[in-house]
Amino acid sequence: MRAEKTELIFMGTINIHGIEVYAYHGCMEEEAIIGGHYTVDVKIETDFEEAALNDDITKTVDYVQVNAIVRREMAIRSKLIEAVGKRIIDALVKEIARIKLVEVTLTKINPPVKGGIENVSVVLSGGGKAV
Repeated sequence: MRAEKTELIFMGTINIHGIEVYAYHGCMEEEAIIGGHYTVDVKIETDFEEAALNDDITKTVDYVQVNAIVRREMAIRSKLIEAVGKRIIDALVKEIARIKLVEVTLTKINPPVKGGIENVSVVLSGGGKAV
């Protein structure tokens, strides 16, 4: 009996931490006028094999493109950061075919809440297309 040859997939993770954005999200009208500070972290799982073998950025996920997509989506006002996070994931998966899985952590710094809160975060994840 012959052993079947299996191909290994060289998966990897790209972590982009601390994309700093000033945006106008929130349920209160004041937030639409004054805005606030946010940070976005993005974790992307993808197949690194071609990029690693060929030292070719076109064979991986370019974090410059990820940063641009995050900033573009953060510029669109929403009442809920959950909605913004979903929009970021949808755009990343639609525009970057090599993404297998993406996780976005969107943090609102010093939200306007009585009693003082340093920050509040939502973590969302979604899958991409098969590579």
